[in-house]
Amino acid sequence: MDASPSPQPVSPLEQALHAARALVLSDLASGEVAEADVVSMVEESVAQRRWWVEQWPDGTEYVAGLVAQDVQDALLERYGRWPLCPVCGTGDPHALEVEPELGPDPHWVCHQAGVKVAPVGALGAAAGGSGGAPSS
Repeated sequence: MDASPSPQPVSPLEQALHAARALVLSDLASGEVAEADVVSMVEESVAQRRWWVEQWPDGTEYVAGLVAQDVQDALLERYGRWPLCPVCGTGDPHALEVEPELGPDPHWVCHQAGVKVAPVGALGAAAGGSGGAPSS
């Protein structure tokens, strides 16, 4: 008889947090920006959003977009804009924005061109493998 405890199921909250982490890390890796200090920014955001969703469980489906925005803001403060727009080939480099700001199914959007570029987590596919390095 096996006395080892059966694994506990992963809660919807933890599933959403793990998914958000994976999506944002995928976007960072596509732009070759997933350095250790940047990954720490993702982890800090996930920890803060865990508390946020514990207070507002209906917000679980918004976590991926919020983590992406948190990391984008943290990168802007330390390094510059991220992710750079892969759509606009002329003019000043500019960052994509997450839309909706608070809603399900977040996408990276270029407001200058007025287009959805990619879902959060799929920048590499949309940008031909380059999500753009931080730039001031």
